[in-house]
Amino acid sequence: MRRLLAAIAGLFGLTGLPYLVYLGMDWVLDPDGSPADKRPAEPTVSIVLPTYNEERIVEGKLSELVSLDYPMEHVEVVIVDSSDDGTRERVRAFFEDRDAPTLTLIEEDERRGLAPALNDAYAAADNEMVVKTDCDSRIADDALREAAANLADPEIGGVTGRNAEVLGGSDVETGYRDIQSRIQVLESHLDSTLIFHGPFSAFRNDEIVPVDPDSIADDTELALRIRHNGKRVIFDPAIRYKEAAHSRFGKRRRQKDRRAMGLLRLLWRQRSMLGRFGAYGRVVLPFNWWFMFVSPWLLMGGLGVASVAAIAVGGPIGVAVPAGVVGFVLAGSRDALGPLQAAYSLFDTQISLFRASVTLLRGDASAVWTVDQELREVYD
Repeated sequence: MRRLLAAIAGLFGLTGLPYLVYLGMDWVLDPDGSPADKRPAEPTVSIVLPTYNEERIVEGKLSELVSLDYPMEHVEVVIVDSSDDGTRERVRAFFEDRDAPTLTLIEEDERRGLAPALNDAYAAADNEMVVKTDCDSRIADDALREAAANLADPEIGGVTGRNAEVLGGSDVETGYRDIQSRIQVLESHLDSTLIFHGPFSAFRNDEIVPVDPDSIADDTELALRIRHNGKRVIFDPAIRYKEAAHSRFGKRRRQKDRRAMGLLRLLWRQRSMLGRFGAYGRVVLPFNWWFMFVSPWLLMGGLGVASVAAIAVGGPIGVAVPAGVVGFVLAGSRDALGPLQAAYSLFDTQISLFRASVTLLRGDASAVWTVDQELREVYD
């Protein structure tokens, strides 16, 4: 019995060891803000906006973009659309009497997936700084200026921002984003961050390269390729956006599992970068490999072994262990864990990564996403 308990404790301890190392590095380095040598700049900007059946929300997004604190005569909006609703008509009507910003509308006859659409949009973007944003997000007025200030540093090839407010009031997502932001600040000060966010990512145009047509993590893949080619790709918490999210367990799986699949597949395909490219390949990528590949299996395995052992030893009383896990999930998905909510947010992410890895092993991954109509209502 003692050996079994020691094995279970060792399994959970092994799972958490890299997190303790990262916490120690964060405590020692105490990084803050962007590591870039930021300076005021006003490059020409191409804002890339992929759309699919955004008829209800596209005008609101376009109104936001033309109201940003940036000279619109320096801006073009590149929209790549594969809709079968009235999105294109609303886009044309919005720009009909406007001199600035200019519009480039790429019309697709069939839905091929986000990565091929973005490759076409990036190829059509003419300006010095290319910003990719999503229709179902909102960005801060100064986002373009903050991004331009980062890219004014010649060592920086790309920059992403933080979800400053989770629309819909999900404490699960808020807790996860707070932890993720701290990790990304540390990664950026070490070298570069891995994950780039769809609501706002900005790149030097001359650093953009095509991503794989079946990519499910297009923003992160582009950033990773830019780092591969020599430029740093960083996170700046001063670049703020808003995005909606669910807390309910089942709804989060539909929202998060696809993203997890994209990141897992990308890391596997780019595994040759491990150990190379400075601290990016020696520290940042190994930590993310542990977090995304190893830790979810250790955690799920540990919970499974602990549950089986508790039932085998304690009989009906031992059911309290799996029941406690279920209760933890139910309370967490209802934002009812108080100070433990942040821990649940990490646990929830590990569940998505575990499920995503199983899906990938089955060969079921798809590059085409399903529109979440419930979250769309937040932006109406």
